[in-house]
Amino acid sequence: MTPAKELLFLALGGSGEIGMNLNLYGCEGKWLMVDLGLTFGDPTYPGIDLILPDTRFIEERRKDLLGIVLTHGHEDHIGAIPYLAADLGVPLYATPFTAGLIHAKLVEEGLTDKVKVHIVKDEKPVTLKPFSFRYVPLAHSIPEGNALVIETPYGRIFHTGDWKLDEDPQIGVPATPDELTAIGDEGVLALVCDSTNVFNPKPSGSEGSVRAGLIEAVSSAKGRVLVTTFASNAARVKTLGEVARATGRTLCVAGRSLDRIIGTAKACGYLTDFPPVVDFDGIMNVPRDKAMIIATGGQGEARAALARIAGDGHPIKLDRGDMVVFSSKQIPGNELAIGKIQNQLAAKGVTMVTDRESMVHVSGHPGRPELEAMYRWIRPEILLPVHGEIRHMAEQARLGLATGIPKAIVQTNGDVIRLAPNGPVKLGEEATGRLVLDGDVILPADGGTINERRKLGLYGHVSVGVAVDRNGGIAGEPDVRVMGLPVEEDKAAFIEEACDAASSAVTKARSTDVDKVREAVRLAVRRVATNWTGKKPLVDVTVIAL
Repeated sequence: MTPAKELLFLALGGSGEIGMNLNLYGCEGKWLMVDLGLTFGDPTYPGIDLILPDTRFIEERRKDLLGIVLTHGHEDHIGAIPYLAADLGVPLYATPFTAGLIHAKLVEEGLTDKVKVHIVKDEKPVTLKPFSFRYVPLAHSIPEGNALVIETPYGRIFHTGDWKLDEDPQIGVPATPDELTAIGDEGVLALVCDSTNVFNPKPSGSEGSVRAGLIEAVSSAKGRVLVTTFASNAARVKTLGEVARATGRTLCVAGRSLDRIIGTAKACGYLTDFPPVVDFDGIMNVPRDKAMIIATGGQGEARAALARIAGDGHPIKLDRGDMVVFSSKQIPGNELAIGKIQNQLAAKGVTMVTDRESMVHVSGHPGRPELEAMYRWIRPEILLPVHGEIRHMAEQARLGLATGIPKAIVQTNGDVIRLAPNGPVKLGEEATGRLVLDGDVILPADGGTINERRKLGLYGHVSVGVAVDRNGGIAGEPDVRVMGLPVEEDKAAFIEEACDAASSAVTKARSTDVDKVREAVRLAVRRVATNWTGKKPLVDVTVIAL
């Protein structure tokens, strides 16, 4: 697939799922990438923390890739850069705060000489023929959230990135309705728009409105207060600093990602009035009713500060009468992990406050009224929803059409969409997929390694060793070992029967063909395991020919 005299759109991640955003625009033989994000592992990927988009399509066309433009600094938009950008071999473009977060990742991976990052300031346009683009600041839950106005010979794109409307954003100055209306007045072919919160019938709410709710919650606490939030939400971190000052509490910060965000924000001119903080020992020596901690881990992450505090594996301790405020939305899929931590806290007698009980969080994504406002300002010919599951994108398409947008198209990862001329229309499909970071190795998410690991977790494992003499007969006793098979109460009896089955299989095979003996033993031992447990475990057989 090579774009001709046309404008194409192709998502390799983030369409049909929330997270792992990677969007491509194609025009006159060239491609422009917007965002290069990741998502996080779940129990279906045992042993995996990070999941990356499969970039084979664009790697095969890297000579035609002009650059990677980053809308903002959330992990689902920049997280895959340290693992994939060097192989793509093109420059990155980002605003200063986002570039600072990327630089820290590249330093950690030793890639500063291999990946070039261009810092784009003051919303200056950048030309990468046949494209040009400029940033348009929009409110989000991280500094320097941006939309993109992408100019092409076949029409103008308004790519929102992640956004919301916020009259009191705390950090940054988003574009005004008049400025967005002026973009619409210039003519917009396609609005490529965040779908995450389309089912929310209300506006997301202002970051400034959270301050009063947090002050109320913290003021009511009699003991230590720990507030957990998304580390990247520097506006919320700024608000929490103000809350600590307003309530007369000494502040401590727990979590490496918080330290990194605060450091980058200060370097970019944000959080200049953030109060001084004390270390872990210091906060434990402050009177309980004068202590406040900002910590990572509100999504139940096992290695984050909150999980270790709840499990008594951290220098900071919480006890009966203390309070934990969850100043973040519970992301679908994290319910069990968050519930585990909340149960641990409840067992200690810790009081918990969430956004269900108090105004301690607002979303960073647009609800329906905000989407409708954006439609009125931008007035595109085409609405192309992204950043959502299919149900989110389909609902946004319905909403856009009902609001008066002439055309909308629902696509998913791999769909090649021609936006112009004569669009939108689906031209075909390209292969997409997922990669996993397993230790220091990148693997296919559904390749042999991960599939074997899934089978091990589901069915268990039996290893068998047999020795065969020169006549094909059994020599000595087979060696059988079991892992993860539910035979622990009668393990000795199971192993004895499995050994007998292995010996019998060798005798029946009566062969010096090692492969033939191995398969005969494997089937015989697995048959025993299935009879005992109802499971079909992985069975590995080692045959030693004497």
